[in-house]
Amino acid sequence: MPYRPKQRVDVLVRHGLGIQWPAEPLKTDESKNAIPIPAELALELNRVPQKWGSETLVVGAFGRTVSPYRIEEEFRRVRVNVEWLPDGFRIHDLRHYFASLLIHEGLSVKVVQARLRHSSAKTTLDTYGHLWPDTDESARAAIAKAFTARADTVRTQGPESLVSSYTP
Repeated sequence: MPYRPKQRVDVLVRHGLGIQWPAEPLKTDESKNAIPIPAELALELNRVPQKWGSETLVVGAFGRTVSPYRIEEEFRRVRVNVEWLPDGFRIHDLRHYFASLLIHEGLSVKVVQARLRHSSAKTTLDTYGHLWPDTDESARAAIAKAFTARADTVRTQGPESLVSSYTP
């Protein structure tokens, strides 16, 4: 049975270490912050650098760093073999998948913003706002619940009970 640590793991994704192509500057200082991931994923991600002694997660056949263009080119080449991927699916679309996964699991706008490294929640909402569950029905349910509770109070205690129970 493989070892599965239970502790929290944060991965520091830095310029030249795993994700960002060394020749490209990071877009923001926020991009330098650690990303919380499960320990199992951290172990899996460590396999390539450990095997090749590399500083990157994606390497070529001889353990050398691969450019983003080459990764995208290879991704385009092999994606035709994955029937369920939509036409035109790009590696960047995995970022959108990540965002939609977080939203589907009920994470808040601020958490999704932080994980995507957006500078503001507005950016996150402008891009992914349509993915959050419809809050109109929740608002209707909250009003109906309050209305029902007040109606029950009036029915059981009389209309004068509304005046004493009102709290602004």
